Amino acid sequence: MIDWQYSLLGLFVGAFVGITGVGGGSLMTPILVLFFGIHPIAAVGTDLLYAAITKLVGTVVHARKQTVNWTIVRLLATGSIPGALLTIFLISSIGKPSGGAANLIVAALGFMLVLTSVLLIFQKQLLLSVERWGKPPHANISPQHYPWPTVAVGFIIGVLVTLTSVGAGALGATMMLILYPRLRLTDIVGSDIAHAVPLALIGGIGYWAMGGVDWSLLTSLLAGSIPGIIVGSLLATSASDRFIRPMLAAVLAVIGMKLILSS
Repeated sequence: MIDWQYSLLGLFVGAFVGITGVGGGSLMTPILVLFFGIHPIAAVGTDLLYAAITKLVGTVVHARKQTVNWTIVRLLATGSIPGALLTIFLISSIGKPSGGAANLIVAALGFMLVLTSVLLIFQKQLLLSVERWGKPPHANISPQHYPWPTVAVGFIIGVLVTLTSVGAGALGATMMLILYPRLRLTDIVGSDIAHAVPLALIGGIGYWAMGGVDWSLLTSLLAGSIPGIIVGSLLATSASDRFIRPMLAAVLAVIGMKLILSS
């Protein structure tokens, strides 16, 4: 059965992800936990599979527009997939869903939301500082210049995304912009979405094995998110996030602190 309140939520989040590459797990997981009372492990596991399927559609759209750098995607996945597998193993060994694992996920989710909000606000200032530290405006830096740092970034993203379903958007995009400041923003968004597909799929399958996926919820979310991310991805080259980012950052900071205090 399709629950249309979840489908509307999926539509909103899917469109936002398609436009900015940010906001999937940052919005979906805390909303499911705080406002719909979904168990943290079920929320993260369901959201990871939801993200894998939704972002696969977004990847197809971005690939057709040639806004995916597949070399960066491959390097990120080289680090993120082992990170995801390690995190799934650690979560499964901590405790049952009603025990320590749930508290760990809620606390980590809150921390990642606060970090994401800070990155959203100060991303441009951070990039300008990095440029002053030695990357001249004319630099044309390719993934071949930084293969292992890119793999390391992938590993960090793999751990954080698998633990909380948050981080592939704002954190991943910021790290990629630091490494490749001359890369087009549309390529950053497209590559970020493409990299999230295998990462979220592996994480989601791991949570499924632990009984942490709500299939009815997943179906309802996908009914809205697939058309949402198609529209958002088509609008990505023309949409401005001048007002969206500060609003999203404020919401994520409030939700993150609420989760930290409740864990």
